[in-house]
Amino acid sequence: VVVDAANRIVIPGFVDTHSHSYQGLLRNILTNGVLNPDYNRDIQTTLTPAYQAADAYAGVLVTALGLMDMGTTTIVDISQVSHTPEHSDACIHALQDSGIRAVYAYYRGAGPATQFPQDIRRIQRTYFNSKDQLLTLALGTSIDAKLYALAREVGVPAVLHINNLSEKILELGRTGLLRPGDEYIHCTHLNDAAWRLIRDTGGHISLSTQIEMAMGQGLPAIQEALDHGVRPSLSSDHGATVAQDFFTVMRSTFTLQHLQLFQRAFKGEQNLPRRLSPRDMLEFATIEGARCANLESKVGTLTPGKEADIVLLAADRINVWPLNNAPGVVVNLMNPSHVETVFIGGKVKKWRGNLAGFDVPRVLRLVQEARDGLLRRASFPINLLG
Repeated sequence: VVVDAANRIVIPGFVDTHSHSYQGLLRNILTNGVLNPDYNRDIQTTLTPAYQAADAYAGVLVTALGLMDMGTTTIVDISQVSHTPEHSDACIHALQDSGIRAVYAYYRGAGPATQFPQDIRRIQRTYFNSKDQLLTLALGTSIDAKLYALAREVGVPAVLHINNLSEKILELGRTGLLRPGDEYIHCTHLNDAAWRLIRDTGGHISLSTQIEMAMGQGLPAIQEALDHGVRPSLSSDHGATVAQDFFTVMRSTFTLQHLQLFQRAFKGEQNLPRRLSPRDMLEFATIEGARCANLESKVGTLTPGKEADIVLLAADRINVWPLNNAPGVVVNLMNPSHVETVFIGGKVKKWRGNLAGFDVPRVLRLVQEARDGLLRRASFPINLLG
């Protein structure tokens, strides 16, 4: 097969370094919600504990397929639904069946049957005994030295949500358990010492700019990261509140950083940092994401010898033509409708605008049935017009 790329922009696939993929059943269920109390009450405390293993499978599958449809080829999947070993297996099977490239970040669950964190040994032995596959393993952690010690014992990166936790992360740093390749998510309200610790221990960061602004987690730490010598990756977090497409993620980040610098200039500040460019945004969304996921040797750039995670974007559409600047049109004008072709590991996942090899109507039915059962068990009402 010859791929005709005339009037197409060819980019590496987007790398989303923070996705709670099991929440695919809950898309747009919390469109006006904030982190506390809404998300913690409705998603974490009410709905997530009601997930059965089949629900976790359906949620991860529909999230992965939706992300691939929008040009995301790699995710770090923060799996906060490990209620039983069967739930964990279901999440992994969904990632495998979707064909997406993923870091499965095994994380906590709810209820008496959870085997977190010790079940990571079984998971590693069963599913991650080969490095020649699309899935790799990490451990979702809190600021807990025992969890970090377990990650070091089994030889996987640690993935941590960190908001307003400077002193606690500094205390953890004194244990000597932080390692290059660990991932820190959000990173809002950190002091200089915490930023230096992340940088000096070889940590990577993931900014969820949309969610952080929309749900009250704090001003996204774009400039703080850059000022401390840390190039960020980007992430969507979850679809319960906002879109998970990377065009929106990039544009949100680009626009906010510009606004911050314009406001500082308006107040008379001199010698400001430079404004980020669309090229910077593409790097954050691709190669910096690959570095954060510890996959830069495999993906993140269009380089011979890498594993061909490639996206073709249609530039000859009436809403973006004529093409005058490739990075600019991708970041500032395009949207998921421009994603025409997607390859992961050289295999076709989307072709001429349609997902390839998937029975999409069957998936939609599966997801709707799982959603209905979940809401019924949780006694959670929805209001389509609310």
